[in-house]
Amino acid sequence: MLTSLSPLDGRYAEKLDALRPVFSEYGLIKYRVRVEIAWLKALCAEPGIPEARALTADETTLLDDWAENFSEDDALRVKSIEAATNHDVKAVEYAIKEKLANTSLEKLAEFVHFACTSEDINNVAHALMLRDGLKILRETSQKLIEKCNAFAVKNAARPMLARTHGQPATPTTLGKETAVFVHRLQRQARKLETLKFAAKLNGAVGNYNAHVVAYPEVNWPAFARKIIEGLGLAYNPLTTQVEPRDGMAECFDTLARFNTIVLDLDRDFWQYISLGYLSQKIVKDEVGSSTMPHKVNPIDFENSEGNLGIANALLDHMARKLPVSRLQRDLSDSTVLRNMGVAFGHTLLAWQSTIKGLGKLEPNSARLFEDLSDAWELLSEPAQILMRKAGIANPYERLKELSRGKKITRETFHAFVSSLNLPPADKSRLLALTPAKYIGLAEKLAQC
Repeated sequence: MLTSLSPLDGRYAEKLDALRPVFSEYGLIKYRVRVEIAWLKALCAEPGIPEARALTADETTLLDDWAENFSEDDALRVKSIEAATNHDVKAVEYAIKEKLANTSLEKLAEFVHFACTSEDINNVAHALMLRDGLKILRETSQKLIEKCNAFAVKNAARPMLARTHGQPATPTTLGKETAVFVHRLQRQARKLETLKFAAKLNGAVGNYNAHVVAYPEVNWPAFARKIIEGLGLAYNPLTTQVEPRDGMAECFDTLARFNTIVLDLDRDFWQYISLGYLSQKIVKDEVGSSTMPHKVNPIDFENSEGNLGIANALLDHMARKLPVSRLQRDLSDSTVLRNMGVAFGHTLLAWQSTIKGLGKLEPNSARLFEDLSDAWELLSEPAQILMRKAGIANPYERLKELSRGKKITRETFHAFVSSLNLPPADKSRLLALTPAKYIGLAEKLAQC
């Protein structure tokens, strides 16, 4: 939409459709309804709470259907109630009670939100949102890793001049340098897969105070655990009114590390394009510059970098802020939690851009070879190592005098090697080397 305040809901809206049902206001209300209904069903199934009688199969189906098929119109009704109550969770309670009216469940209405504080509902809803949102992100993270890995394998043997401190250094391969990112991303992806979000359903300050007054014989911790684990979450037995959200912080920190690795990749590939090592496929109708017709800009990597910066700023703030709450509860977290989807949105946009950028790349073999063929000084490293092996005095110093700050040609290098008292096999191996052949195990490492 042209009038959207955020580009996530404007310029980039169609790229983020998958996240919208999870992190939107509609999504939050939907998850709250699911938690309230799960709580009501559990109360009705508990023998120690006879007033919350057992549900019939049809009644269970009715509740499940509303939870699973919660519509935007349903959410709008909740919002209209909230306009009067000025309390978002209470509005959900009232909306559910409306649904129960004039049904066989009407007499159970007061067991909706029974003994709960708003945070009981919210913390479970937020945990479910993160769980489901992370599933969506993982699909794209896997595509990104697969794209990188395919590029690494394809270019495993393609020699490339490495650069340390921005200066020419020992040769590597384009594939191996990409494989480094694959390995790093896979490590963080595995951490994201093991995350499990904790939740609680224990009342105003975490002690089941009201619960015990109403039904002292019920094992309330076991009751809450069963509901939470049934929703696929981890039960936290000890909390204040707020589940401490350490698991959320772990999630945000891990996502930020994954993003930092993608950012590192973006910048390196941007630099490879700048050096001419990589060319970008031409898209006929695209414009690189409004005034310079020749330009083909690495905009996908730049777009990714910008979005990663915004995402990580939010992720870092949430990871530092959300585990901290004054005494038993304060509300400074409320607006922060509403921005989880913003962080996920910018993260998803960034990954999509990097994938798109990688898909446009073609190695420039001529340019790669040109830089390598002009860098014979790089072979001073293997020369001095073989000199050390042979016991020749001051090998490093001799190669430093020969090569540092000087242009070495093939002829210069061969003349120097030929003058050395090296074992014949070592001398032959050194003379057979070229900068493009001096890649060590890079090809094998790229395919690990």
